[in-house]
Amino acid sequence: MDQITENLGKKSGKMLLFGGVYSNLQALEALKQIAEQEDIAPENCICTGDIVGYCAQPEETVQLFKLWGVKSIVGNVEIQLRENADDCGCDFREGSRCDGFSQLWYPYAQSKLSENSLDFLKTLPNYINFSYADKQVSVVHGSYFNVSEFIFKSTPWQVKQPNFEATKSNVIVAGHCGLPFHHEQNKRLWLNPGVIGMPANDGNPSVWYAIVDDTQSTLSFTHKTLNYNYKLTSKLMQNGLLPKEYSRTIVTGIWDNTEILPAIESGLQGFGIQL
Repeated sequence: MDQITENLGKKSGKMLLFGGVYSNLQALEALKQIAEQEDIAPENCICTGDIVGYCAQPEETVQLFKLWGVKSIVGNVEIQLRENADDCGCDFREGSRCDGFSQLWYPYAQSKLSENSLDFLKTLPNYINFSYADKQVSVVHGSYFNVSEFIFKSTPWQVKQPNFEATKSNVIVAGHCGLPFHHEQNKRLWLNPGVIGMPANDGNPSVWYAIVDDTQSTLSFTHKTLNYNYKLTSKLMQNGLLPKEYSRTIVTGIWDNTEILPAIESGLQGFGIQL
């Protein structure tokens, strides 16, 4: 399928950035309320992809997302679902625990999504770009070059730099890795707002998003935590079809394993997010 970029033109005012809804309807409902309280219009809310994932309500989540009217790019999960692929495309190591878990939650998600939801996923672009506070911003999932590439705070700048050059951007907004962070160098900003569908391996059930602002005629950003009805999310996941380890993570805020994490991020498990 062709790579599609949606250009939003010039944006202004507060914007809400988030990723990884992962079929977590309760988190999405809570975030929608935050946007309304902050008076942030749907067109100023952008998701970095993976609307569908580990949790119990993929169909309801996609339908609420569609109803809300916010913007999103595709994550690897959306690409795989709309192509009716056999796996989630998360780039987990074959035979790993994450790979094993995906063989439970991905078929579950496939079985629950309506044709209407799949048609909606097919409308999502691969990338979004826009100008904001005199900066060019590009939204990618993993990286510009690989939707499933895991980019972390500790990932060397030499790996991040080509993304700015390829997109001609000052700011890259990215997702996929599950952890919120920002990394600034050479007057460039890599901003990952985090995900709302799963905790950030920090020992806290709350999840993460970001708000950017241009009121001072410059781009400023704030990482935010989101509280939601995680107990209900966890309970719904205990249906005998989804990994019980993920339902436990929803409550404990600790990942079952750190297979995908570099040494630095792995060592921070349970110690809170270092921003």
